[in-house]
Amino acid sequence: MTFLTVFMGSFIGWFIFVPICLGILRLFGAYAIVEEGTIRVYVLFGKVLGVLDEPGLYLPWVRFGPAGAIVNFFGACHVLDRRLDQVYLRSQPVNTEEGAPMGVGIWYEMAISDPVAYLFKNADPRGSLSANVSNAAVRCLSNMPLQEMLETRHRMSQMVREEVSPKSNEWGYRLGSTYIRKVHFRDRNMIEQIQAKVVNRLMQVTSAIKQDGANQVSIITSTADRQASIAFAQAEAVKPAIVGKALQHIAADPEIMETLFEILETQKLLEGEANIILVPPGSALLWTQLLQTKGTPRPVAIDAVPDHARVTQQGEMTSRRTLDFSEGG
Repeated sequence: MTFLTVFMGSFIGWFIFVPICLGILRLFGAYAIVEEGTIRVYVLFGKVLGVLDEPGLYLPWVRFGPAGAIVNFFGACHVLDRRLDQVYLRSQPVNTEEGAPMGVGIWYEMAISDPVAYLFKNADPRGSLSANVSNAAVRCLSNMPLQEMLETRHRMSQMVREEVSPKSNEWGYRLGSTYIRKVHFRDRNMIEQIQAKVVNRLMQVTSAIKQDGANQVSIITSTADRQASIAFAQAEAVKPAIVGKALQHIAADPEIMETLFEILETQKLLEGEANIILVPPGSALLWTQLLQTKGTPRPVAIDAVPDHARVTQQGEMTSRRTLDFSEGG
């Protein structure tokens, strides 16, 4: 029972009585806790009593004197967030030197540098800073050449920051890093025209590359044809001399020459598409009957005699050569 009584008393004391007592002390300004990243500004009767800008535990009665006890009743305590904040302004309208309507996206950081000026010199320092950045972008970036606006974003960011920083410092709002993140065309028709020009230019470049490749292939092909023609012409020029020299060696022996021509003529007859009829020697009657026969398609007849032979195609005499056939041939 004693343990339960002590436990209940401790619970009531630490979780109920102690927070109530601490709240009463804070109400009368006995102590104040400044959290990390915050600033406390005490104002009494329209005047700034003091500023607590470092995190920790403070005793206003000791720091501000007797006024610290009544500041919560007759004054005000402004708690400000001094952490770094970021804002992105999209598509701020600017015009180039050529008159093209452009949009600029501006990203910047800001933080409270002077809490008193932040509270009393501007009713809306955050909105005023955004408007100042937007106006500075229009003033500094308008009438720039289009190529320079698309390429020199770092210098453009520095121009905007240098333009805005003095005024923002007066309002107690420090402007941090400023960067131009995006530059784009705002006119839809202009965007479509640029896209059409880019597509046409790509098609022209592609056609030029293909044509250049075709020209290179044609040059290589014509060069190869020219070299081949030169080689064939040289071969044709040398061929008669080679053939003539070979025939000269063959003509030295009449028997070899006669045999060669017989072989060549027989080869030509065999390669042809005509029908060949071999007539043995002494068959004059058979030869006469063959000539008188009608309806034989494209015959070629050879009248083999001991010393002479006649070759006829479609009833006409075409050549005469000296051929020897044996009886069994």
